[in-house]
Amino acid sequence: MQYRKLGRTNFEISEIGYGAWGIGGKQWLGGNDDESVKALRRAIELGLNFIDTALAYGEGHSERLVGEVVRQTKEKIYVATKIPPMNRVWPAREGVGIAEVFPYDYIIRCTEESLRNLQMDTVDLQQLHVWNPEWIERDEWRRGLEELKTSGKARAVGISINDHQPDSALELIKTGLIDTVQVIYNVFDQSPEKSLFPLAQERNIGVLARVPLDEGALTGTITADTKFERDDFRSFYFRGDRVPQVIERVDALQADLSGSGESLAETALRFCISHPAVSTVIPGMRRVKNAEANVAVSSKGPLDAATLAMLHTHAWGKNFYN
Repeated sequence: MQYRKLGRTNFEISEIGYGAWGIGGKQWLGGNDDESVKALRRAIELGLNFIDTALAYGEGHSERLVGEVVRQTKEKIYVATKIPPMNRVWPAREGVGIAEVFPYDYIIRCTEESLRNLQMDTVDLQQLHVWNPEWIERDEWRRGLEELKTSGKARAVGISINDHQPDSALELIKTGLIDTVQVIYNVFDQSPEKSLFPLAQERNIGVLARVPLDEGALTGTITADTKFERDDFRSFYFRGDRVPQVIERVDALQADLSGSGESLAETALRFCISHPAVSTVIPGMRRVKNAEANVAVSSKGPLDAATLAMLHTHAWGKNFYN
């Protein structure tokens, strides 16, 4: 496993991290707690030391599982979590004031609840789970995040950027008040490369690359026969005519990668860690075999320039979260 600095923090974190949304147990079906815990423990055994969870993932269930595993681990594991919007609306909507989403007292209260779930005194990174640039001058988030750091409830603070809106965080980064950003970045959505990544590098802001496998599209396992349970998030994400669209794009991508000798998922993860702005990439992995395969990607290193150039031709301007 290779490690990178998380921006201006002193955290040396694994470039392959663990995205813990899937172990929350509500929106991602087909797994179980025992299997998830085994996968997380195996990833840690192989050198992973960064976990990203959230209070909203199973209403704290993901945090409780993460806390259980981390407390039983001798090595230092960096834990990040997130404060859900008070109005429970993802992504943040234009025109909706911060008083409805992140009032000061709510920021503190949610962090304390997360700490109870994790059974920890402090979290390494606390993030706002949505962001609206209209809030930039408001005092609520500024006081809330500052209080978390001065009180010791969080060692670092950041935001999770709205889906496919990397530029919405540019002015926030310039304030100097956050340490990290979390953003969608994958072979299909390469938009952070234009403005967000250069600014993050300039200001030494840590970058968490989320959705590296595009909710499963970039695993190459989705076919015309793929069905998801009604309450599974992916039944929404891949609804309507989206599966045929994915198959067409993935087939073209795999044709260009033929002979590479690795799976599409491996290439997709290597694409993310090939960019120097990325501190860590956080795929979900609920099975031991997936944890082993994902963590092993770090030993392969960045992709070569020719492969990256080819992958850049496969950028796809979609938003399946709408």
